[in-house]
Amino acid sequence: MKTLALIPARGGSKGVPRKNLYPLAGKPLIAHTIEQACQARLVNRVIVSTDDPEIAAVSESYGAEIIWRPVDISGDTATSESALLHALCLMADTESYQPDLLVFLQCTSPLRRPVDIDNAIQTLSEQNADSLVSVVPSHDFLWVFSEGQAKSLNYDYRCRPRRQDRQPEYRENGSIYILKPWVLYELNNRLGGLIVLYPMDIVSSIDIDTLEDFSWCEWKLSHSYNHFATDRPVSMNIKSKSKST
Repeated sequence: MKTLALIPARGGSKGVPRKNLYPLAGKPLIAHTIEQACQARLVNRVIVSTDDPEIAAVSESYGAEIIWRPVDISGDTATSESALLHALCLMADTESYQPDLLVFLQCTSPLRRPVDIDNAIQTLSEQNADSLVSVVPSHDFLWVFSEGQAKSLNYDYRCRPRRQDRQPEYRENGSIYILKPWVLYELNNRLGGLIVLYPMDIVSSIDIDTLEDFSWCEWKLSHSYNHFATDRPVSMNIKSKSKST
């Protein structure tokens, strides 16, 4: 099976300037995701899609191939799907290359483990699914402020359930997306068809957005976090209305 890991990494960043190159535990942020993809046993090829020469040079030094992203899909409003689709179409046109699976990884999840990537690929394959999203279990009681008042969103505050009695919920953590190419071509979306969930622990689910997040990750990497744990969470599936091929 041809499995392509694709890592979009544009040069612009609002919250933390040059975030993809910001140092974390002695190496640029993007290097962590590249190394995880390269170490995953079930990934055959690792590519970074970027518009930035420095990101390209750093990515190549850590073992990734480069696809240059056009300016019109590199701005603040550009979607990740546009970068994924551009890369697939370019490789199909120039190399006649079409992966069986596309693994979409975001640089802002530096604490995922190579085994998570492999286990997620295996989960999708075992479930005969079309796409997968990594998640973290959530037991939060959520509220919204609407029409001038606070409203409980996912429970009835007048009859507060016990934590252990609540229906399991999962929060998308942005770490791993896997899809068959037809999902992107036909739906212009990273998810579609038969969708499965890949639960991850809360530590490996960290999504870096601020300098405080960098500090937290730095501490975790230098203390107790084990990148080589082999525990495998239980997967779940959700059926969508999109067709499966």
